[in-house]
Amino acid sequence: MENNKINKDPMTVNEARFVSLAPHIRSNDTVRKIMLDVIIALVPAMIASVYFFGTRAIALLAVCIGACVFTELITQKCLKKTVQIADLSAVVTGILIALNMPESFPLWMAAFGSVFAILVVKECFGGIGFNFMNPALAARLVLMTSWPKQITDYISPEILKQGITTSSAAVDGISFATPLQIIASGDITNLPSLGDMFMGNIGGVIGETSAIALLIGFVYLVARKVITWEIPVIYVATTAVCLFVLGIPMELIPYELLAGGLLLGAIFMATDYTTNPINKKGRFIFALGCGILTAVIRVKASLPEGVSYAICLMNLATPLIDKLTVSSAYGEAK
Repeated sequence: MENNKINKDPMTVNEARFVSLAPHIRSNDTVRKIMLDVIIALVPAMIASVYFFGTRAIALLAVCIGACVFTELITQKCLKKTVQIADLSAVVTGILIALNMPESFPLWMAAFGSVFAILVVKECFGGIGFNFMNPALAARLVLMTSWPKQITDYISPEILKQGITTSSAAVDGISFATPLQIIASGDITNLPSLGDMFMGNIGGVIGETSAIALLIGFVYLVARKVITWEIPVIYVATTAVCLFVLGIPMELIPYELLAGGLLLGAIFMATDYTTNPINKKGRFIFALGCGILTAVIRVKASLPEGVSYAICLMNLATPLIDKLTVSSAYGEAK
């Protein structure tokens, strides 16, 4: 969840008015306050990433955050815009990009993705509140397209505990199959335990493996009223139902829900204010679409994961969903 629905001026939501269409949004939250809450909610996932993947996770976080903040600073200065790095939205973007990378991902590639997210997806479209797609997910898709091997080269925390690191020659050929890859291969006897998956002791990108850390963040965001429960819950529930309809056995559904980027995406990226619909009916359709697309891509496509594609496709559909679901303002011509 990166950007606020309000425009880029440093005003409170209460000072802005949406007078053309209902519902009208009024709140005392500033962009910075919301972003700070999101960062706090991401702290458990960051701690888990460092615990399971070591100092390499710290390096990825530092590089991605630094690249995002620096790119936003330079871009806004070059465009003679008000510098807004203090709103912390670039920090949130950097954290989410890092959490979407595997432990072994080259740092310069992570920096490239971070620059792309801020420069192209965010600033080229007007800055915070105007991007058409979640910047962190857009960066992930670009990196997946450019370096597919590196971004799917996962290492198990158990391997790392043996002293084998990304800089070790022994790491060559040691690539950990994620639960989704194991399910796709049909060799389910090699699936990790649900306990390991819940805690995060499995291979994958550094921010997606610990379900408990992500759920703690979810509870915090709902309690702080930064997000509502609807999009994450409907997204995950729809994915579960569609996976079953598409032939995934019931006993494997819990593995599907805990594996991959489903929880990370549903909680922290599908809930991005800027790129999801503005009313409850629209958000229901948005979450439903995310769940259906995620399940279809996982089962029918060549890649076992579909969260990034699903959310980005629904981001693109958001203007249409808003057009179909937002009620007209009183007196507006129909």
